[in-house]
Amino acid sequence: MSRIAKNPVEVPSSIDVSISGGLITAKGPNGELTLNKHELVSVDLEEGKLQVKASNDSKLARSMSGTTRALLSNIVTGVSQGFEKKLTIIGVGYRAQVQGKNLNLTLGFSHPVVYPIPEGITIEAPSQTELVIKGADKQKVGQVAAEIRAYRPPEPYKGKGVRYTDEYVVRKQAKKK
Repeated sequence: MSRIAKNPVEVPSSIDVSISGGLITAKGPNGELTLNKHELVSVDLEEGKLQVKASNDSKLARSMSGTTRALLSNIVTGVSQGFEKKLTIIGVGYRAQVQGKNLNLTLGFSHPVVYPIPEGITIEAPSQTELVIKGADKQKVGQVAAEIRAYRPPEPYKGKGVRYTDEYVVRKQAKKK
């Protein structure tokens, strides 16, 4: 059995978890998330803890039990605390601003980039060069951050572009004569 799956997922008292058939639903202050569990995995709710077990000893069942446990942990954390990613925009004239349901990015192109904010995600711009992406679904938050970063990834010579706040960009030396 997966070593990750042996650890139970603690469910805080503010979160309501229901298991019906192959669907696990968690409701909390940050919203509601659902997970379709794999048929080789069983999930039990006992005394405020979610226990994940593989139904047999096959390699797929053991690996899916660890994956299911990690996904359940992300769901419980998402509906209770939420997830966030921070982006920094570096470059002269590069800026971002949130206008309604759209994120307007000026990234040195001949046109502004308009990114529609997906449902369940909130984007804040504390300054023109900082973005904070928040949401309950960890996968969706990471995907939105990656899509925004992909418009202008940091380049290695001057470091201009959109990067994660904790990202380190390896700089190259300029061409010598």
